[in-house]
Amino acid sequence: MKIKVLSTILGLIMSVGVFGAQTERNDNFQEKATSFEPQGGKYGIDSIKCITELSLYQESFKQWKKSNYKSAIVNDFVPHWRWVFMNGPRASENTYVNGLKIMGYYYEKAESDAAKSAYIDTLMMIHEARIKYFPNHYKTGKSQVGGLMGKMGVALFNIAPDRCEKAYNILKESILLEKNNASTASLVYFFRATIKMVKSGKADEGLIVDTYDQISDFVDYNLKKYKTNPKYLSQWESVKGNIDNTFEPYATCDILINIYGKKYDANPTDIVLLNKITKILKKKKCTKSDLFFKSTEALYKADPTPEAAMLMGKMNIENEAYSDAVKYYLDAVDMIKDPLEKADVYSDLGKIYYKLDDFVKARSYARKAIALNPADGMSFILIGDLYAASAEKCGDNELTKKVAYWAAVDKYYQAKKADAELADLVNKRIAIYSKHFPQMDVIFFHDLQEGEFFKVECWINETTTVRSAK
Repeated sequence: MKIKVLSTILGLIMSVGVFGAQTERNDNFQEKATSFEPQGGKYGIDSIKCITELSLYQESFKQWKKSNYKSAIVNDFVPHWRWVFMNGPRASENTYVNGLKIMGYYYEKAESDAAKSAYIDTLMMIHEARIKYFPNHYKTGKSQVGGLMGKMGVALFNIAPDRCEKAYNILKESILLEKNNASTASLVYFFRATIKMVKSGKADEGLIVDTYDQISDFVDYNLKKYKTNPKYLSQWESVKGNIDNTFEPYATCDILINIYGKKYDANPTDIVLLNKITKILKKKKCTKSDLFFKSTEALYKADPTPEAAMLMGKMNIENEAYSDAVKYYLDAVDMIKDPLEKADVYSDLGKIYYKLDDFVKARSYARKAIALNPADGMSFILIGDLYAASAEKCGDNELTKKVAYWAAVDKYYQAKKADAELADLVNKRIAIYSKHFPQMDVIFFHDLQEGEFFKVECWINETTTVRSAK
């Protein structure tokens, strides 16, 4: 019986020519035509026989399923399944779903490499037939070609390591079709297939970086999409960790700069490439490299967007070229329309002018940020820091050299009120600078009372209240 069934299965495998040669795949699964096109409707020409054969194999398949797909009953219903597969390909999508289980069973039982290879061919044939005859999802009516190709590519990668290039091409097309809807398994195995392609000498290391950049966008999209759904968020976080860990050996700055440096030299004005270079170097913290500088500058010149201007500004900050950074931030703020985004830029400008020791402009931009975003506690902190740093310079005696700390602490309290998450940071500053308040005897000497109003002069010009050191 075993020999007879194997002969039947191999007969199906040898019928590959009926469905199209497996060795010469058309890269576009949707357009691939087969030399065999069954006639008739859903159940083919002989609908009565098709329905009978379908019923015979399905009933037995249910029993086989109950055995966890281990019972030898599979040998009895395979001929019925094969008839439906050959003569009624549109009868039921389960013909292919179940067929993968059936052929998977025989694949595991096969003892020779030749037999295993033949079963792999058959499994791939079943995947392709499902894509051909059921390209749309039975519920939604939408194309499921990309998703089915993903399952096919993952299966091939797992059972046939020597067919890595084929699995890579299938997964690549699947992801191009699915994009943000690509399955977690498709993305993970596409990246693994990419790594294997490089290790086998079929592609250079640049492909690893390009693939990582491509699939990272899809992963990031889904992390954002499911941020309020713990179940799916956990799955996508796991995928991100898997991909990042796989990429790590190829993610050193030296490797990235070497790969992208050559590409930049060949196409220094390619906006798509420039975006890719700046994005990956920024993500992997390679921003102090000359390549990052050149790419960012070229990107800004080619496409002066707010994002490009901000990149230039931050790069100049890292290089401590604060005056140059200001120019780019001012360009960015002129292009930005969203009030909160504009507020962020104003806040950064305030910090830059602090570095330039221009306290008046630093406060001016901090105030602009607060006007657009009253919850910007960091800008209140910045103003407080400016006042504290000015204390000694804004006075000429024991009192006036200390009063700026009153104004500084006022700002820290405002920061905490604006953003409660800053409480710990703010409380430390309050504790430090409260100790720098004037002593009580100094307050009395200047004929002042705790709690009364006091105008801090110098460039500060803020009204505060009198307090003694704590």
